[in-house]
Order: sequence, then structure tokens, then C-alpha cells
Amino acid sequence: MNNDKIMFEIQDLHVNIENKEILKGINLSLEEGSMHVIMGPNGSGKSTLANTIMGHPKYKASQGTIKMNGNDLLSLTPDKRAKMGVFLAFQYPVEVPGLSLSKLIWSAQSAIGINKTMKEFQDMLLEGLKIIDLDNSFTSRSVNEGLSGGEKKRCEMLQAYMLRAKFVILDEIDSGLDVDAMKHVSNMINWFVKNNSTVLLITHYQRILEHLSIDKVHIMADGRIVDSGDYSLVKKIEQEGYERYKKVM
Repeated sequence: MNNDKIMFEIQDLHVNIENKEILKGINLSLEEGSMHVIMGPNGSGKSTLANTIMGHPKYKASQGTIKMNGNDLLSLTPDKRAKMGVFLAFQYPVEVPGLSLSKLIWSAQSAIGINKTMKEFQDMLLEGLKIIDLDNSFTSRSVNEGLSGGEKKRCEMLQAYMLRAKFVILDEIDSGLDVDAMKHVSNMINWFVKNNSTVLLITHYQRILEHLSIDKVHIMADGRIVDSGDYSLVKKIEQEGYERYKKVM
């Protein structure tokens, strides 16, 4: 953790989907330049939390606040949240036939106010490709079309890098990654933290966490954060599962 400045804060967040309450009072504070992990059983509300932060219109906050650097995110549209530096790497990245990855990134940079010359853009792109270990040919291909699950996830990380995201939400970024890809994605995640971005990583598995420096682990169950701790909490989950949390739900 680079410092103790609170950069992102959620207070008493309740969220409904089609009149059903999914999040039931989330409280969460993340420091600038920190890495927090959220784990929990299926259906606990992890992806709902990620989508609510990003501003998906399907997810309606009925109570509570989400603030980034003191600014109220709930009052902002998704594009304005993106301009503030919020980035969500999707659990299931979509294919966009006919639009190259480089054109998508160029347009996205322009939309959030990152204005580069073509030379600056290309240099930046090559740096990102090196960190994530992708061949330059991926940038001329249609977004995610014909890519493996792991390649899609690495392209998501490249986009976050090119947009210089300040709050990076990774929803199961480790799914579909082989051992080598896991290391390269971890390198990119660590790059964000070293450069003072804040990372919220949602995962089911311990394996990616072995490559990362974790500040705090949170356990979600039934729409609530029911436990928080250091990396030792991950070890407990690996050994015991989530049974003890289900008993208190």
C-alpha cells in the first residue's frame, strides 16, 4: 500500500435487481494504491457490486453511497465514471466484429480526454503489450473475436493500462488463464498498484493471489461483507470453504 489516503468508499449500499434486493448494506473503504480482494460463494453479490460501481443501468441503488475521491459516483453516468478513471474488466468480455482493438483503445482514450499523437499512442501500446505479453498482431484484430478466454482477459488488462485507470475492478480476471498468462496478468495488476492505482479483484481462487501483494481480503455472503482480513483469510477459505459464513447468513 503506497499511503493511507482513502480513495474509494462505499457506505451502507443496498442494490436491487428487478425489485429483488441483492446487496444488503455494503461498507468498503479502499486506500489509494492498494489492492483489495473480494471472495465468496456463487450468488453472494460480487458481480452485482462490480456492475453497480461501474453504473450498469440494471442495478439500482436504493440506499447508500459510492464515492471516489469525494465525488458521488451514483449520480454519474458510466461514461463520466470512466472519465474519472473507473474501469471494469468484464467477467465475460464481448466480441465486437469489425472494430480493431487499437481503434477501440484510440477512441476510448479520446473520449476520456487522453490525447496522444500517433507516435505516443504506438509507444504506449507497445509498452502495454510487453507487460501483458501479447503480440502486436492482436491490436489489428477485431475486439475479442476468435480469441481464447485467456487472450480476452489479457486484452481487457491492456485496455485498462492504455486508459490509465485509477480504480480497476477485475471481475474474475483469472478465469481461463493458463500458468504463463496468469503471471503476465499479475504483472499488469502489480503495475497498477505501483503506479498508485487502486485495484478491487473479485476471484474464486487462490492461485492468482500468490503472484500479488494483497492489502486486504473481504468475504461476501448473501449480499453482505461478512469478514475481512489479511492474506491468511484466503488460506482459511481454501481449507474450510464458506460453510461457516452460510451459518450466519
